[in-house]
Amino acid sequence: MALTLRAPSRAVTRRRHRSAAGYSFVGAYVLLLLAFGAAPTAYALWLAFTTSAGGGFAGFGNFLQTARDFRFIPAAEHLAFYLGFWLVSLVVLVVGLALVVHSRGPRASKALRLAYYVPGALAGAASVIVWLFVLDPAVSPVAFILHAFGWSTFDEVISPGHLPVLFAIMAFWTGAGGWILVMYGALNNIPEELMESARLDGASPWQVALRIKLPLIRKWVAYMTILAFATGTQLFVEPQLVSQASVGIISPSWSPNQLAYVYAFQLDNFNGASAIAVDLLILGLICAVLIISRTGLFEAS
Repeated sequence: MALTLRAPSRAVTRRRHRSAAGYSFVGAYVLLLLAFGAAPTAYALWLAFTTSAGGGFAGFGNFLQTARDFRFIPAAEHLAFYLGFWLVSLVVLVVGLALVVHSRGPRASKALRLAYYVPGALAGAASVIVWLFVLDPAVSPVAFILHAFGWSTFDEVISPGHLPVLFAIMAFWTGAGGWILVMYGALNNIPEELMESARLDGASPWQVALRIKLPLIRKWVAYMTILAFATGTQLFVEPQLVSQASVGIISPSWSPNQLAYVYAFQLDNFNGASAIAVDLLILGLICAVLIISRTGLFEAS
């Protein structure tokens, strides 16, 4: 009996094209991830555990060398204070502002989303340049606020005790807008019937926000916290530019990332710089594991 081969249907052909397109997009991402993510990480790990002379195995020598550096502990303390202010302000204000946007009408919601997102259009360095003018009482458009705090010069504004809060404000200014939109999208995925049912049961807007909306976006908040923590540990641009603008008032190794920069490009010690980078990587991984285990981020709902 002769067999006849049927040509694939249009639906099958369409699915194949879509699959091919999907694999091409994912493949491009994987290549970029390997080239600019996995490969540099592997190279940093290799440098961190080898010596600068000959590339021999150094064990934890580079880690001990950097940890004993008199600048390492102060840089770690600065980073800890900064992360505390940055993460608390990000989680509280981003979630709060997203709830405000979600509770408004369509027109007000669009206007608020645009207003929140515009600061994020500035690149990190450009944003810091803007803030250098804002924080200088001599030229600041909000000089009256600075004077109200008793600050009359730029040096008084950027005194060491103020820096963690100032850097947290700068980071929030540039990074919060995008996260507000992410949280707003998560809130839009909540079935309207669920919130309407709560209102019919007599729940106030405040109760709907606390007992319905917040629990349902908990995993998104956890995801934001993980990425924000990882980003925060890489603090470099803000203290580096402010240090240069202050002409010596702020240490050029204020943050661990700056200290790694000093090791690499001033001391020509890339192995020590890599050790600091690996320290920050491990710190970020520990934070991610703790948050994932506590929130069940990857558990099916």
